[in-house]
Amino acid sequence: MSAHIFAAKKNEIADTVLMPGDPLRAKFIAENYLEHAVCYNQIRGMYGYTGNYKGTPVSVQGSGMGMPSMGIYSYELFHEYDVNNIIRIGTAGSFHENVKVGEIVLALAASTDSNWQHTYHLAGTFSPCADFGLLIKAKEQAEAMGLTYHAGNILSSDVFYEDREGWWNSWAKMGCLAVEMEAAALYMNAARLGKHALCICTISNHFEHEFELTAEEREKQLTDMIELALNTAIQK
Repeated sequence: MSAHIFAAKKNEIADTVLMPGDPLRAKFIAENYLEHAVCYNQIRGMYGYTGNYKGTPVSVQGSGMGMPSMGIYSYELFHEYDVNNIIRIGTAGSFHENVKVGEIVLALAASTDSNWQHTYHLAGTFSPCADFGLLIKAKEQAEAMGLTYHAGNILSSDVFYEDREGWWNSWAKMGCLAVEMEAAALYMNAARLGKHALCICTISNHFEHEFELTAEEREKQLTDMIELALNTAIQK
């Protein structure tokens, strides 16, 4: 058992876990995509479920917002429950003209303004990156589904309401495609524990054009991302 998912037993969580930030999205996925879904966690309202998708066991677990929350839940899943694969699914804001609202980004790597890596006492700067096997599976599934996707570096930021106008331009100049708030912690936990991780994001807003998805568009585009992650999760 763990400190934050302590109601669950090891055999109640699948080898692969999808992690949306919003626990209600985890509930939505379980109720709409998983057969025979069972809720294994409700502690702090951070829902976790296990069920079958196309005959394969898959779990879905809310992570909460930001790297500290993702760091706690992904660490416990990897370390205490022997989970091998975690796929983060969430939203991101685009920095680039050619990365449009509604499209999907596969995070090759996750740059960050966080000091998360200080815990590892490294004599340099660590570059957290995705698991290549999961990345290739997601690419293949995105193409099979006919989805428009981009693969590259993203920014995992500690700050949502940034005080500096145009703060994102320096990251865009370095080729970062978009910003979210969780992937770097997930990737570093996976690296430290010898596990596999991937972040898949739907672009929900654009810094160049100050444009956001409508409620209807958000529902459709997030459905594409959910199905992409599920199809990736069950590939051997």
